[in-house]
Amino acid sequence: MRGLSWLLVGVLLLGGCTAPRPENRQATPPTQPNRDEHPLVLTTFTVLADMAQQVAGDRLRVESLMKPGTEVHSYEFTPSDLVRGQQAALILENGLGLERWGDRFYSSLPNVPRITLTEGITPIPIQEGAYRGQANPHAWMSPQNALIYVENIRKALTALDPAGAETYAANAAAYKAQIRALDQQLRQALTALPADKRYIVTCEGAFSYLARDYDLKEVYLWPLNAEQEGTPRQMTRVIDMVRRKQIPAVFCESTVNAAPQQQVARESGATFAGIFYVDSLSPPEGNAPTYLDLLKYNINTLINGLTERTAS
Repeated sequence: MRGLSWLLVGVLLLGGCTAPRPENRQATPPTQPNRDEHPLVLTTFTVLADMAQQVAGDRLRVESLMKPGTEVHSYEFTPSDLVRGQQAALILENGLGLERWGDRFYSSLPNVPRITLTEGITPIPIQEGAYRGQANPHAWMSPQNALIYVENIRKALTALDPAGAETYAANAAAYKAQIRALDQQLRQALTALPADKRYIVTCEGAFSYLARDYDLKEVYLWPLNAEQEGTPRQMTRVIDMVRRKQIPAVFCESTVNAAPQQQVARESGATFAGIFYVDSLSPPEGNAPTYLDLLKYNINTLINGLTERTAS
């Protein structure tokens, strides 16, 4: 199993998608002549900025309100953020309750159009905690949902800049092809996990959509960041589950404190096997500088954690 795990990880890390790439890969493209004269499209967080940049190419200036590593749920916007918002020709948000600060932010920008990119996505309800019954907002963690995000971005940019319709359509088609190709790679890689080890144990319940699509079972400490994080009751519940199901590895996310999950690992006998990227991309030199890198890195980390410990 150890050899198989490394083979799969090698394929994912070295493989890459074969579909044609859109014009730019990074969330913030290299400086172009007169780039500042392009209309500004402002997204609420870095994942959406990367998606939007793939569709926009060089026709628009795409920026994220938040920097890499920022926790999105409880973000405290600044006066300079409001200035950037006032300069924007369009704001792209996630919706589904992710940007809890959004109403306060948008109230100061009554003349700036805003598009919710989860329009058309069937939400998965949160099953417990203070937000029980509300939509889980982390819909972008499913590649299948990402196709809907991209289409919504294409429509929004075309409405903003009708002259660029052909460019946006071509870029969106190329980007969707990359997402579909990676989706198939990830599904194939995950077939190596035994049926009784297909658990993804995290700090935040951010993997509901991915778990649904990839036939994984999700276990988490808290449903949403900034609710109650790492309480004794939450930790006891997860420790008991990990012990009972003999889950070999647990994980946390890059924008929250991993200490509670590390304690879960110690008390349950599992391995703390790494960090996932969810609410934020990494800086360009990091493990997840783009949305596709984020998906790839997370699945590699999951497979490594579960199969290496199982093999040992």
